[in-house]
Amino acid sequence: QVELVESGGGLVQPGGSLRLSCAASGNIFRINAMGWYRQAPGKQRELVAGITSGGITNYADSVKGRFTISRDAIMVYLQMSSLALEDTAVYYCNAVVKTASNKDAVPYWGQGTQVTVSS
Repeated sequence: QVELVESGGGLVQPGGSLRLSCAASGNIFRINAMGWYRQAPGKQRELVAGITSGGITNYADSVKGRFTISRDAIMVYLQMSSLALEDTAVYYCNAVVKTASNKDAVPYWGQGTQVTVSS
């Protein structure tokens, strides 16, 4: 019904920058909150940044001042700067979507994109 496709991951040196993108498609009636999560090896998935349909943002303390989340109707972006080794993880896009066939909005996930910070 709904597909989220991430792009923009890759290998970057410490201090570098990357921009992740996520495109939503499918039987979408309305997208509520969108966000980015990440999961490093051996760790639980954690929220990196979120943004409401009204543009209100929130960030994990570890990325405040370095990452910026933004969105439009069907896309969400994560601009990452001053990347550090500990930012290495698989980054997942998340969107809470109301479809024409579902009564309630439910969360959907992308397949993930690898971000590796290494010298």
